[in-house]
Amino acid sequence: MAGPLRRRLPPLPLLLLAAAGLRAAERSGGSSSAMEELATEKEAEESHRQDSVSLLTFILLLTLTILTIWLFKHRRVRFLHETGLAMIYGLIVGVILRYGTPSTSGHDKPFSCSQEDRPFTTLLVNVSGKFFEYTLKGEISPGKIHNVEQNDMLRKVTFDPEVFFNILLPPIIFHAGYSLKKRHFFRNLGSILAYAFLGTAVSCFIIGNLMYGVVKLMKLVGQLSDKFYYTDCLLFGAIISATDPVTVLAIFNELHADVDLYALLFGESVLNDAVAIVLSSSIVAYQPTGENTHAFDAAAFFKSVGVFLGIFSGSFMMGAVTGVVTALVTKFTKLHCFPLLETALFFLMSWSTFLLAEACGFTGVVAVLFCGITQAHYTYNNLSVESRSRTKQLFEVLHFLAENFIFSYMGLALFTFQKHIFSPVFIIGAFVAIFLGRAAHIYPLSFLLNLGRRHKISWSFQHMMMFSGLRGAMAFALAIRDTATYSHQMMFSTTLLIVFFTVWIVGGGTTPMLSWLNIRVGVDPDQDPPPTNDSFQVLQGDGQDSARRNRTKQESAWLFRLWYSFDHNYLKPILTHSGPPLTTTLPSWCGLIARCLTSPQVYDNQEQLREEDSDFILNDGDLTVTYGDTTITANGSSGPHTATTNLDSRRTKSSSEEALERDLGAADHEVTSRGTRLVFPLEYNA
Repeated sequence: MAGPLRRRLPPLPLLLLAAAGLRAAERSGGSSSAMEELATEKEAEESHRQDSVSLLTFILLLTLTILTIWLFKHRRVRFLHETGLAMIYGLIVGVILRYGTPSTSGHDKPFSCSQEDRPFTTLLVNVSGKFFEYTLKGEISPGKIHNVEQNDMLRKVTFDPEVFFNILLPPIIFHAGYSLKKRHFFRNLGSILAYAFLGTAVSCFIIGNLMYGVVKLMKLVGQLSDKFYYTDCLLFGAIISATDPVTVLAIFNELHADVDLYALLFGESVLNDAVAIVLSSSIVAYQPTGENTHAFDAAAFFKSVGVFLGIFSGSFMMGAVTGVVTALVTKFTKLHCFPLLETALFFLMSWSTFLLAEACGFTGVVAVLFCGITQAHYTYNNLSVESRSRTKQLFEVLHFLAENFIFSYMGLALFTFQKHIFSPVFIIGAFVAIFLGRAAHIYPLSFLLNLGRRHKISWSFQHMMMFSGLRGAMAFALAIRDTATYSHQMMFSTTLLIVFFTVWIVGGGTTPMLSWLNIRVGVDPDQDPPPTNDSFQVLQGDGQDSARRNRTKQESAWLFRLWYSFDHNYLKPILTHSGPPLTTTLPSWCGLIARCLTSPQVYDNQEQLREEDSDFILNDGDLTVTYGDTTITANGSSGPHTATTNLDSRRTKSSSEEALERDLGAADHEVTSRGTRLVFPLEYNA
C-alpha cells in the first residue's frame, strides 16, 4: 500500500512550486485590487474637482452679472435687463464648454435587456463579481445612441430639474408674496384674479388648440418624426402661459411708472405662475378611459377640473396654515428676544411650506406664495425690528441670486442640453399662437372688467399689458421638468427660444413702448391718476391725499372688503400684537378666551401697530375740495366755495374703516402737492 501511495503524491519540489505560485497569484490579485481602488479614488477626486469647477462657473457668472449691472445702472442703460445679461453670459460660457473642452470619458457600451418590458430607476450590474449601481437618466432614441454626451464637464453643469423646483423656485415665489404692496394690489384684486385665472385658462386653450393645428400641418409636410398628442399641445399651452415680466416690472419700478399698471402686471404674473403650474398638473392627470388615451372624454375632463380645484385649494390652505402657525409661534414665545433664532425659524418655516406641499401631492409654488402673503400680513407684525430687516433682505438676496442663476443656466442649456429638437414650423407657430393667446387674454377681459370698474383700464394700459407678456423662469422650469419624450423635448427647445426673444427684444423695448403709449412715469407711488375734469382743484395742500383716501376705500375690491372686517376684529388680534382687543369684539361670555388670546401690547398701544412696508394715508383730517363753485367735503356734504377743514367725519368712522385706511395707506410720510413739499409730523407707537 505504501508504494502506490507514494507514487500518487507529488514530489516535494512540485509542492513548493505550487505554494509559491499560489502566493504569487495572491500577491497579483492583491496588487490588482489595490490598483482598482486607487483608480476609483482618482475618479472620485476628479469628479469632486469637476463639481467644484461647475459651481465656480455659475458663481463667476453671477459675479460678472452683478458688476455689469452696476455699470449699467451707473450709465443709466435700460435697453438690457440683468436677466437678459445673465442669459448672454450663460450663452458665452455654454459655447466655451461645448466647443472648447475635450471629451474626457470613453464611449459607453450598450447592453440589451430584451426580457424586460420597462426601464428600472436603479440598476445593479455585475462586473467580474463586483456590483455597480446605475441610475436612470432618461430615454435615448436609437438614432442618437452614439451621440451620448462624453464630456464629463458638460454633464456636471447639467442640473437635475428638481434642483430648480426644490431649491431655486421657493425663494423667488416667496419673495413675490412677502414683498407684496397691499394698497394697489387689493384695489385691483378683482381684475388681477380675472387675468390670472380666467385669462390664463383662455390663453392655455387657445395656444393648445392652435399648436395642435400646427402639429397636424407638420405631420402633413413630413416634419413630425414621432408622436405628438393633443394633450401635449395643451400642456405646452399651460407651460408657455406662465408669464414672468421681471424685466418690464424692474423698468417700471425704476422709472416709477403708473402704480395701477404695475399692480395689474405684478399681480397677474404672481398668481399666473401658480395657475399655470396647477393647470399643467391637471392636464397631465387627464386620462380618458378606453383604448385611445388621448381622445376627449367628458368624465376625464371634469376629473381634471376637480384635480385643478383640489390642488389649488389644498395648496392655498397649506400655505396659509403654515403662515398662521408661524405667526402664533412668534406671538406666544419670546423669540423676539433672540433675533437670530427668530429669523432662522421664519426662514425654515417658509421654505418647508414648499416641500411639505410637494410631499403631500399639492403644488409648492401656490403654497409658498400664499405663505409669503400670510407671513407679510400677520407674522411680520410679531417680529423684532432686527428680524424684520433681516427677513426682508434675506429673501430679497435669495430671490436675486436664484433668478439670475436660472437665467444664466438658460444660456448654458442652449448648448449643454443634449436632447434639443428645433422645428422651424413649430417655433413660428408657437410665436403666432402666443401672440393670439395673449391678445384673447387681455382685450376681451379688459372690456368686461371695465364694465364694472370705476377707474377704467385704458387702451394704453391694455396695449402695455399685451406687450409685457414675457416668459421666464417658471416657463423654463416647467418645460425642463419632463424632457423624456420627443414632444416634450421639442416643447422645451421652443420654450427656451421664446424666453430668449421675449427677455431680449420685448424687455429691451419697454422704455420706448412706455413713451409711445404716453404712460405716466416718474409718478409718486401714493399719487392717483389726475382727474379728468380740469375744473376740479384742491384748496388745501393735503386735500389730494384726503380725496385719495376716500377713493382707495371706495375702489378696494369688494371681495377684499367682505373679509376685512372679520380679519381686523378677530384674526389680527389672535395672530398678532395689533388690532382691537378681543375683549371688545368677542361676546362677553368669551371673556376668558379673549383675555388669553389678546396680547398685552394691544392694550398698551393707542393705535394699531403699523407695518413698515404698508402704504400710509394721513388720518388727521378730511380736507375740503372744490368742484366749480361748490365746495365738497370728504363726508359728502356740499356748500359755498370756502376752504374749510372737516374733522368730524373722521370721528364718525368705524374702527374697521380707519384700520382699512391704515393698512391700505402709503409708506411715505411726506406728501408733495402742487409743487410744494409739505412734511407732516407723525407720532405712533411701534
